[in-house]
Amino acid sequence: MREAVIYPGEDGYWVAECPSLPGCVSQGTSREDAIVNIREAIQAYVLALEEDGLPVPDESFQTMLVAI
Repeated sequence: MREAVIYPGEDGYWVAECPSLPGCVSQGTSREDAIVNIREAIQAYVLALEEDGLPVPDESFQTMLVAI
């Protein structure tokens, strides 16, 4: 399981990022679409690392949202 951060982008799409996988970013026209798309992006990212014989980063669940 991976942590994903989802937020509205400037272009009207929802952006989804996986902090524990640098550069793993996706988007969707709704929050639900963004969730589906980031799930697929995470799977593809991890598969590519494994196929290349590279280590898969551990999930750390350390993202925090702070309202200031």
